[in-house]
Amino acid sequence: MLGLKSDTNTVNELNKLGYNNRLTDPEQTIITAKKAIKIAADINYNNGLAESNRVLGIGYYYLNQRDTALNYYLTALNLFKKNANQLGEAKVSNNIGNLWLDIDYDKALNYFENTLKIAQKYNIKELIAGSYLNIGNTFSRKKNYNFALSNYEKSSQIFNEINNPVGITQSLQNRGVIYFSLNQFNEAEKLLLEANKKAKEFELNGSVASINLTLTSIYIARGAFDKAEEFLKEGVAFSKLVNDEKRLYDYTFTSYELEFKRKNYQKAISYLKEVHEQDSVNFKRNIASNINLIQETLKQQQQQKENELTIANQRNANTLFIASAIVAILSFFVIFLLIRINKKSSESNKALTSLNQEVSFQKDNVDRINQKLEEIITERTKDLIYKNQKLSEYSSHLSHQIRGPVATLKGLVMLILGNMVESKDVIPQIKKCVDEIDDQIMDINQALHDPTRLHLHSK
Repeated sequence: MLGLKSDTNTVNELNKLGYNNRLTDPEQTIITAKKAIKIAADINYNNGLAESNRVLGIGYYYLNQRDTALNYYLTALNLFKKNANQLGEAKVSNNIGNLWLDIDYDKALNYFENTLKIAQKYNIKELIAGSYLNIGNTFSRKKNYNFALSNYEKSSQIFNEINNPVGITQSLQNRGVIYFSLNQFNEAEKLLLEANKKAKEFELNGSVASINLTLTSIYIARGAFDKAEEFLKEGVAFSKLVNDEKRLYDYTFTSYELEFKRKNYQKAISYLKEVHEQDSVNFKRNIASNINLIQETLKQQQQQKENELTIANQRNANTLFIASAIVAILSFFVIFLLIRINKKSSESNKALTSLNQEVSFQKDNVDRINQKLEEIITERTKDLIYKNQKLSEYSSHLSHQIRGPVATLKGLVMLILGNMVESKDVIPQIKKCVDEIDDQIMDINQALHDPTRLHLHSK
């Protein structure tokens, strides 16, 4: 018994260590979570096994491998449900919400609000604060800054109350980003510098990389180019430290903006070219990741519907069995009475025949209803898969496929306005970009109006 308790403590400690490493070294988070999974499986520690899968999913999430993260989240969710662990379910719901934040704001918000409801029920302050933080992130993406700030302030108050350094840092950072979006640079700088200091103090490398990106943009807007370059270089170093490819891409585009503002046009063009090349790679990667994420979610929904249908069929079968048993008993009783009154009574034979026909008729009705239900569920599931795929591809095309040529057009226009090149020299490039945008828009329109097409064309 003592050995088993020791093993469960080891699993809990490994899960805690892996979770704490998510912002500094997500690859170490994965390694630690896999160790915890092995021990938890060996000792049949199901709650520990569920949490290990959740932490493993978090590690892959911070490495931008969202479809892999979802698989582990769903495994964790099923294990928590089997153990009737509502708090575990709430944590996983929070994680899945973060996966949907870049694809479907409303779906993400549903997950976060569900987490908040459970967290408030059990008064888990850290989870309550985290829920407010994520709800704020959702409203920020929707550009509803007042609601975002309101939720950030709620989360900040609780994080300070429980002295959670990660939460305090993230709340400061997120409020700073909001004020930057509102062009209130002084307030944004104050909050972000404080967040930067705390992130370094607690070795939150990923947070430093993210905070510095916004600080760099602030100093570029102010014309403080040397200071912008200082925070940019530091941010790139921290992004490489945590192997954050998405953040490195953002820094490449910010480098282009910095050099353009400095009028170092040759260097700016080199960064712009790199952005264009990365756009193509990132688009294909994001499309694949989004499609896998949606497919896994649809599989889960389909499995849930199949389980519900199986349960419904079992209930119908039980009802039919009970009804048949009752009818059999009644039939026996009727026959017994008829035999006692008149064994050969024709009237009794007619009544019995009528009763049997009614039973058969009711059974046929039940069979027809079950068949109709199965057809309706199958048809609605197919329609849901088709619509989700169409919407996902349309959203991804708008946000990624068109961004590359638009960014190139913007750079070329700026060069023309700056009299760095002649208009006639860049007309072929401008025409190429316009043609690419036109092709993508035409393809989107054709795909949306052609029910026979299942996919959009991608470069």
